[in-house]
Amino acid sequence: MKKFGIFTLAIVFALVISGSHHVFAADLLQGGPLEGDALLADPDPNGDDLREDHADNENWITKWYGPDGNYENSDGFGDEAERDHIALGTGDKITQVSLSTMSGLLMTQGVDVEWPDHGGTRAWTVFEIDPADGNNMNRGGPVDDIETYAVIVIDAPSAMTAIMSPAHDDHAQIWINGEKWYNNSRWTGAARTILHNVEVELQKGGNVLLYRCGEGGGSAYFNLHFDDATHDAVTIYPKDATDQQGFFDEIAPLTPVEPAGKLTTTWADIKRK
Repeated sequence: MKKFGIFTLAIVFALVISGSHHVFAADLLQGGPLEGDALLADPDPNGDDLREDHADNENWITKWYGPDGNYENSDGFGDEAERDHIALGTGDKITQVSLSTMSGLLMTQGVDVEWPDHGGTRAWTVFEIDPADGNNMNRGGPVDDIETYAVIVIDAPSAMTAIMSPAHDDHAQIWINGEKWYNNSRWTGAARTILHNVEVELQKGGNVLLYRCGEGGGSAYFNLHFDDATHDAVTIYPKDATDQQGFFDEIAPLTPVEPAGKLTTTWADIKRK
């Protein structure tokens, strides 16, 4: 009986541990994109018990396109979250929302970002991060009170539902194709740890994703990956590019081309300029 009792306790303990694994698991956010009051609201629930370690995931994105330096000397992202520093830095020629569209992205070829008291003039380029680095937002400037803006283009073979998994410290905001899909002011706990998986919709062809992350102090990281099926199906750019020209050469087949005579500015028009 004694041996049976110990064996039984072992089984019960194993079941409890197994069950707790499901408690400490990332939440799945559905029903986006965000609208109204949800645009700046944190997900619910949003606690430490949702933290899920994705360190073994091989799909973390390492190459991004964006300003060649951070927005510096912020007032803390809690206060900054409502401010559009892309619009402020470009005289409203480009906004956060338009930067997450192909038309806005194309405009970065001729419009730098001017942040006179917050880092100076920022040109646009390709940069690379190490997903395992808990300070991968630090780019040669101040390490506290900073913001990073980063863009990728996702080439999808068809319209599809995808699951994205963001890790960030501190406040993250993500737009896709002009719509906001994620807002969270809470840090995720580690560079490859997430709180939420997010169900998003991708259109056939080029999808522009903008990731904004604001950091107050301490570790400073932003990371993103999608589910395995999505990574197997899509191509993400920048891929081989190392600079602005290389990036736009890569995405050229995905940019809109209108029939001759229309007023819309095409990729070919922009390259000729």
